[in-house]
Amino acid sequence: MTAVVLSHQMKRHKECISWHIWEILRTQSRFCRNTISIFKRNSDRTSLLIQEIIDSAGITKDDMILEIGPGIGTMTQYLCESARQVIAVEIDTNLIPILKDTLSEYDNVKVINDDILKVDINALAEEYNNGKPIKVVANLPYYITTPIIMGLFESHVPIDSITIMVQKEVADRMQAGPGKKDYGALSLAVQYYSHPEIVVNVPPSCFMPQPKVGSSVISLKRYEKPVVDVDDEKLMFKIIRASFNQRRKTLANGLNNFGGMGLTKEQIQQSIEALGVPVNVRGEALSLAQFAQLSNIIGAAK
Repeated sequence: MTAVVLSHQMKRHKECISWHIWEILRTQSRFCRNTISIFKRNSDRTSLLIQEIIDSAGITKDDMILEIGPGIGTMTQYLCESARQVIAVEIDTNLIPILKDTLSEYDNVKVINDDILKVDINALAEEYNNGKPIKVVANLPYYITTPIIMGLFESHVPIDSITIMVQKEVADRMQAGPGKKDYGALSLAVQYYSHPEIVVNVPPSCFMPQPKVGSSVISLKRYEKPVVDVDDEKLMFKIIRASFNQRRKTLANGLNNFGGMGLTKEQIQQSIEALGVPVNVRGEALSLAQFAQLSNIIGAAK
């Protein structure tokens, strides 16, 4: 029976009939990842894409990798070949037997059946990486992308980088700058913690069935410390959320309508003027550094 080659570096093959069974199970899964369906169209293209992800993440034999959403373990096998240790966290219980079978030949992988937002990443880094920063690789559904990324950043767990495949529009938002239509709270949050860079865009034609939108692989290289100095991180992000909650309103009106700032409208306007920008400026015109400065001004005015 014809075998499907999963990697040029691996001597691992799966019979076609087994592969199609896995595909059926995978597509019926609640947390289906589009990347897996690439194999049904072009396994060579998939191999190149996965290798692109591994290369952009800079994975070496010294690294511990946290993979979020391994599915049936396609990319996990590549990670096992490239890294010293792989921790694969899969929330879908139905995929665990398949995942363990796929990875049965590897002794450097641990499979965890849990929600990544509930996993003690600090403990894993301590146990498997002597507490040193780890690298995260994931292919995330749209609806869970932001909670997972921000959960990883805001929890201050030891992370070196996050390399993920997301919808292209989400990747564009992550690296957008002031004045751009994609610029918003997600842009600022991601850029506060990391340097985002789109590695490769993946057109819908790479998937079967084809989705209506394209995808992108984006690398988020975490800063050792944030690139701006801010006295109250929580206050800054509160101001950012208020600024983009009603994009068409001025920054002053957005902050005043949001509530909870502890300042009068006049005090808010004075704070904006102290920033050195017009009082009728919109939030989308401010840079991360300006939001940090505004946060410090408002914090001091309270």
